Amino acid sequence: MKLAHVMAFVAAVTARLAPVVVALNVALTLAPTEAQATGSAASPCTTSAPRVRVRIPGMASPEYSSPSSPAGHYERIVVHGASLEGNLEGDCPDRQVSIYLPPSYGAAPKRRYPVLYLLHGFTDTDDFWFGRNGPNFVVVQSAADAAYAHGGREMIIVMPNAYTKYAGSMYSNSIVTGNWEAFVTHELVDYIDHHYRTLARPASRGLAGHSMGGYGTLRLAMKYPGIYSSIYAMSPCCLDANLHPSPAIMARAAEVRTDAEIAAADFGTKAMLASAAAWSPDPGSPPRYLQLPIMNGQPVPSVIAEWAANAPLAMLNQSIPNLKTYTAIAFDAGDKDVGIANTIRSLDKTLRAYGMAHDFTIYQGNHVDHIQQRLESKVLPFFSKHLAFE
Repeated sequence: MKLAHVMAFVAAVTARLAPVVVALNVALTLAPTEAQATGSAASPCTTSAPRVRVRIPGMASPEYSSPSSPAGHYERIVVHGASLEGNLEGDCPDRQVSIYLPPSYGAAPKRRYPVLYLLHGFTDTDDFWFGRNGPNFVVVQSAADAAYAHGGREMIIVMPNAYTKYAGSMYSNSIVTGNWEAFVTHELVDYIDHHYRTLARPASRGLAGHSMGGYGTLRLAMKYPGIYSSIYAMSPCCLDANLHPSPAIMARAAEVRTDAEIAAADFGTKAMLASAAAWSPDPGSPPRYLQLPIMNGQPVPSVIAEWAANAPLAMLNQSIPNLKTYTAIAFDAGDKDVGIANTIRSLDKTLRAYGMAHDFTIYQGNHVDHIQQRLESKVLPFFSKHLAFE
């Protein structure tokens, strides 16, 4: 992450980071189906992300478990991303994808459904969000079942695993990370439409995400109109340009060279490396193939400009025509998530200046402690209202 407020957030976090917590891979109660997509030749590589998460001090949250008897059906498949082949990080182009089919899917073989594409955040994976590694701050099946029980309309929910060498793809296009924009907006959508009973049209597709996934939601919506009709960004990171990066954090990032050092790096260091891999790639600089915005204590203006160009608030004015094509736009953040709350206030102000209808909320909470409730009571009802179901 690299925006002005998030950089300050990262600096504070890394100064107080708790030890890395290794989450044991526990048995899943939902007995998922594992399947291999064969749209093109699959690579002989593993798609399993390391089961390592960094817990952030001051961001406590209740935790939820997978339901023992879910209303819908969970399965985890593998989708090959031709657009991810040859990435210089060496990440596998075969990506695991979690899918939650609605309760009536098996009993109504002629029925077709809208699809919500859901993007997870930095250091997260799809299997954390679907409860495969034990309790988590959000579990999609529980939220969806509760939403359905309160009148929410049924939809297919899809989440790709975007965990990479540096713990997050930023849902961007880079020779280092691969073209995650194309994978999410085209290859994944095409695969789901051809293998599940979807309503295969933009009016029946939604895009939402949390944190890095909220950033990805806005980025992809701005750049790729005509794929989705409604979008919802939850606590979206990285919205504004940071013209004054932290020398201390960048110095730590510059020292990381090996895979072992990457694995041992703190949250802030990983975040800077992930941002550089996504936004300032350099195929001529092995072994990391990236440039940082500060080197040897000195700012690198060209790299700072590259990072700024990837900030959604910097892209916003030129993206207004694309954003006007969406049926509905929503975004929110907790009031204690101060930096991000400030950036979505700026987003709200600009959209209002253009006369664009949207839903905007600052609620009481931090970056993670209300995500389960927001998904259940706000996000899924939002798509129930705005997606086309026929």
